[in-house]
Amino acid sequence: MLRIQNISYSIAGRLLIDDASVSIPEGHKVGIVGRNGAGKTTLFKLIRGELALDTGEIGLPEQARIGGVAQEVPSNEVSLLDTVLAADKERASLLSESETATDPGRIADIQTRLADIDAWSAEGRASAILKGLGFDEAQQQMPCSAFSGGWRMRVALAGVLFAEPDVLLLDEPTNYLDLEGALWLENYLQKYPHTVLIISHDRGLLNRAVGAILHLEDRKLTLYRGPYDTFAQTRAARIAVAMAEGRKQDARREHLQSFVDRFRAKASKAKQAQSRLKAIAKLTPITLPHEAALRAFTFPSPEELSPPIIRVEGGSVGYGERTVLGKLDLRIDQDDRIALLGRNGEGKSTLAKLLSDRLKLMEGKMTRSNKLRIGFFAQHQVDELFLDETPIEHVRRQRPDEAPARLRARLAGFGLGADQAETEVGRLSGGQKARLTLLLATLDAPHLLILDEPTNHLDIESREALVEALTAYTGAVILVSHDMHLLSLVADRLWLVKDGRVTQYEEDLEAYRNLLLNVNSGPQKSEPKKEKPKRITREAVQALRSDVRKCEDRVNKLQVMEKKLSTKLADHSLYEDARVGELEVWNKKYAELRDAMSKAEALWMTALEKLEAAERSNAA
Repeated sequence: MLRIQNISYSIAGRLLIDDASVSIPEGHKVGIVGRNGAGKTTLFKLIRGELALDTGEIGLPEQARIGGVAQEVPSNEVSLLDTVLAADKERASLLSESETATDPGRIADIQTRLADIDAWSAEGRASAILKGLGFDEAQQQMPCSAFSGGWRMRVALAGVLFAEPDVLLLDEPTNYLDLEGALWLENYLQKYPHTVLIISHDRGLLNRAVGAILHLEDRKLTLYRGPYDTFAQTRAARIAVAMAEGRKQDARREHLQSFVDRFRAKASKAKQAQSRLKAIAKLTPITLPHEAALRAFTFPSPEELSPPIIRVEGGSVGYGERTVLGKLDLRIDQDDRIALLGRNGEGKSTLAKLLSDRLKLMEGKMTRSNKLRIGFFAQHQVDELFLDETPIEHVRRQRPDEAPARLRARLAGFGLGADQAETEVGRLSGGQKARLTLLLATLDAPHLLILDEPTNHLDIESREALVEALTAYTGAVILVSHDMHLLSLVADRLWLVKDGRVTQYEEDLEAYRNLLLNVNSGPQKSEPKKEKPKRITREAVQALRSDVRKCEDRVNKLQVMEKKLSTKLADHSLYEDARVGELEVWNKKYAELRDAMSKAEALWMTALEKLEAAERSNAA
């Protein structure tokens, strides 16, 4: 068990964590959330012992191994596979010693231990992890120096997953993965045999790979049972109650103050006025959780162009003499929302460069609207900002004739306030740099906006704001992202980039996710030929109807219980400091009830489907 007891930590006199406590049982998978700058990464450093606590202690089981992706692997001539194998230091040490050991007893001990840690299957396990993260067998034999920094970060992740530490700490692991790699990681973490703590803003990962959420807010740690959506619902209910109570208290304070202001000068009412002043002083302020203001995005609206805005016929594109994509037959209209699917290296970036006029066709024909303006955002552009200049200087370079007030208004429309506008870019957070890059990409009100991994470094609130902005935006959008939540809310068309072609993907994102997971899990057994279904007996149908009624009754009972719990959580007295332990109990019950409701509804739907299938079979 990981025990965090009454810890405090400050940086440069600023208290970051204050008397925080939490216990995480062994084997649990926990997502860590909180606004940018709250101290999530600092918490990891405290757990690893890289920073010294001001007060309190962090306890782990004796000899527990802590692992995390600290930095990318070096650019050397060691192959990817050997690099990952070397991450298991005990195995590497034992194998090295086995080559020089001469004592029979020691040799026997080494071989026994190698068998215990399953050392002989290590190469296969390491290869499977690398494959899941996007490296084929040929790439696994290549040296690390053949890959860029982002790909070497994947190798570093593969190494820590292979080593299987007792406590695995992952800080935004999907930031350097594509959609396929992120989905593989979700599935892998669900089966990971030890404790996992994940800092992430990826709702899909937090909903599918973890069983609890640890929230770092107002310098405190609060553990919520259930995935992210359950946490969000529970917390929203608490905030709503606190807001309602705050409004009541404000009204009460205003009423008392109006009496004081009116009668303070009258001798006959002086004592009453004084008593009301004392009542005002006794009102305990209702403090809401510190909410980072929703940093909305404001995309300018382009004028409407005649469709299509881009048409490609019989096109091919590539580099030099090498064709990457061929037989392209594509059409984009101004109201399109398109997600590009496909593994890294298949040509998604090449297609984006073609559509943004950064690459020319090798053959074929491309037609564009005469007045077409295109905005392009890619992660590398964030790294190309001028670190010694301020955001307002970046915008002024493109709008030299605009008044400073107008430039500031543009920055504010992307959540960069007065303080950030005059701060050197090198001192801004990753999310603030991404906002500035998005502003520069949309400054000209583009008719087509191409976004390549736009959510890296954006927190969950900012991702939701981006979804809202893209929904309201009147231009076309092409998205490349590992964030399935973003894709599912924005994209209405899916293009699959695979085997040198770009084709319409007719299924939905969930089907694509299942396809990828099935491919990564290995070949599937061929299904036996379907036989004509036998007629369902009357007794069996009645049993199915009984199951449906029982499931429905269960859902109804849970709904009644949910209403009672919601009423209980709406009791403002429950949020007083003296009852904080009781509040945690009720929050836990509410989260458990929501989980039970989800399962009960799923069972109900399954029972209904079985009954409908039986009735259709008998009607055939």
